[in-house]
Parts: sequence; C-alpha cells; structure tokens
Amino acid sequence: MSLRIGIVGLPNVGKSTLFQAITKKQVARENYPFCTIDPNVGVVAVPDERVDRLAELTKSAKKIYATVEFVDIAGLVAGASKGEGLGNKFLANIREVDAIVYVLRCFKNENIVNTQSKIDVIGQKDILETELALKDLETVQKRIESVEKEIRAQKKEAIKEMEVLQKALKILQDGHLLADFSWEEQEKKIINNYQLLTMKQRLYLLNGSKEDVLPEVIEYFKSKKITYIIANILDEFDATEMSIEDRKIFGLPEKLEIETLIKESYKLLDLINFLTTGSDETRSWTIKKGSTAPQAGGAIHTDFESHFIKADIINWEALINAGGFSQAREKGLIRTEGKEYIVQDGDVIEIKSNA
Repeated sequence: MSLRIGIVGLPNVGKSTLFQAITKKQVARENYPFCTIDPNVGVVAVPDERVDRLAELTKSAKKIYATVEFVDIAGLVAGASKGEGLGNKFLANIREVDAIVYVLRCFKNENIVNTQSKIDVIGQKDILETELALKDLETVQKRIESVEKEIRAQKKEAIKEMEVLQKALKILQDGHLLADFSWEEQEKKIINNYQLLTMKQRLYLLNGSKEDVLPEVIEYFKSKKITYIIANILDEFDATEMSIEDRKIFGLPEKLEIETLIKESYKLLDLINFLTTGSDETRSWTIKKGSTAPQAGGAIHTDFESHFIKADIINWEALINAGGFSQAREKGLIRTEGKEYIVQDGDVIEIKSNA
C-alpha cells in the first residue's frame, strides 16, 4: 500500500528542513521563497517497537517496517488558486498525496525571510485552507455544469452525483473544508473521483519552541479539535543524527517530535498494522482499519486472499509475554479465525491458504 503525505506551507516556514529531518535526504534549503520547485520525495520507515521486539524474539534475519512517502511541496502564496506564485503546480502536487501536513511558522528569526508582514499562525492556516477551498470550488462548479448536461440526457447516475456535488458546493461556499463533514460510502466513492484538495485528512505542525507558540493559538486549535504538533524543526534537524546522550549535552530534545509526526501522519489515513514474524523476517503490514483476515492475507500476496482458509492470530504483546509461538500454543493463546474476522492493530498473523 503506497501512502503519500504532502508537506505544505507558505514559503520559508521550514517545510524543506522538516523534510530533510524526516527523510535524512539532502534537499535545497536556501533562504529564499520557492527554493523547492519540483517536489522532493522520500520514503520513511514508520517507527515501530513491535517490529524490533518481535524480531528479537524470533531472531529474525531482517526487519521490515511500514513506510510512508513524504512529499515536500513548493511554498504556496495567497492567490495560488488563480495561478499566483507556483500556484497551479503546487495544487497539482497536492492532488497526488493522500494526506497533508500543514507547516505553520511560529518561530521568530530576522535572518529568515518572512513573506508575511508578521508571524500570524492562524492567518497562515487560513491562507492555505482558503486557497485549497477556492480550487475545490472551481472544480466542483465545473463538474456541476457537466453533470447538468448528463441529467438533461436522462442519465440516472448523474442525479445522485449532482446531489453530492451540491452538498460539496454548499460546504465550500460556507467556508468549510470537505474533510470535516461526514459522507456516506456512496457519496465518498463519487466525490473521491475529483481528487478534491479539502477532502484530504490533515494535521498541523507548529514550527517553533513551545515559548514561540502563543496560548491563544493553542486554545484555538484545541477549541476546533484540530490535530497539531509543536516542534522546533531546526532543533529536530540538528538532533536527528545524534545519540540521546549527545542531545542532552547540546541541549537538544531527547524525544524527537518528528517521530510523533510520522506516526500521526500514518493515523490520518485510518490505517492499522498487522505483523508477521519468523526466522527470515519480521514485518509490519499496512491495511485499512476494518479489514478482514482474507484482506490482510491479500496485503501479503493476492493468492492468500483468493485462496484463504483460516488465520492463526495472537496479539504481539501476548506473543512476547508467552515467550514464543510454541509456548503461546501450549497456553491456548493463539486463536484460529475465519473469513469474517476483523484484523486488529498489533495482531501477529499466520495465513493458511491452499494457494
């Protein structure tokens, strides 16, 4: 399962530094707007202690973590929806990601150009969301015009599509984001065809020290129940290659918030992990929450889904506490589940099939 997270923000807010800290990949970070013109892409392992501990238990030859693809996208400016700055290119790159991390500048540094007249965190957020919403509004209005013609041609499926489009139009005109509203499954299938920007799940990274983030900003995010993380990206960047001991010496954070960011970005897409472990490898597999055991088998190999018989399942922690598979079987901790079983995050699974 290929997952793509876009890193988005106004110019010079720390996007490329964040990308480099996350991916440890060298990218342009010069101090001027639009130094990132073509999106930088990096694949990142999702930190997972379950993989580490299971690999130790079963003496695996290798460990394979779940991954997320992070995309560093050029800075957006007001008017991007009309082509200002690198607007059209920027918006096209966002269409290709599954979720968005909004980077908002909280830090004060006169040596780093600020394209805004002052540090206004909520203002930055509003610019980003407004530009995405305006582009969605344009997309929806154009599609409505096309569907009107289809309705006149008496195409039945066009009637339901028009209902969904009118709902989306009303939400956008009222100044809201599409992702913040509940959609029925049929509606989702229709609206996902348009790759609308404000349908993408998102979180906000407030770039600065805790002292840089004003109390009213934190209160705003909490009152709106918006997912956010506070991180000083430059400090995190400096700390990525250091040991915990060295971080202490230089006064850098012991726990890296970028690891939290990776995990939270992963959760945005409503995903879970199940695990397989043995002497060859321990591996974390990514599936949608609510997937069945055969669908989990399909993540490993398509034949495991189509030829599924049953699955032996145990929670990863129960397996470790038991001391291994043979001990877990003796204690009756390994369950045999059929086609209807809904896989839980942290399940260790062995698929049985006639493939």
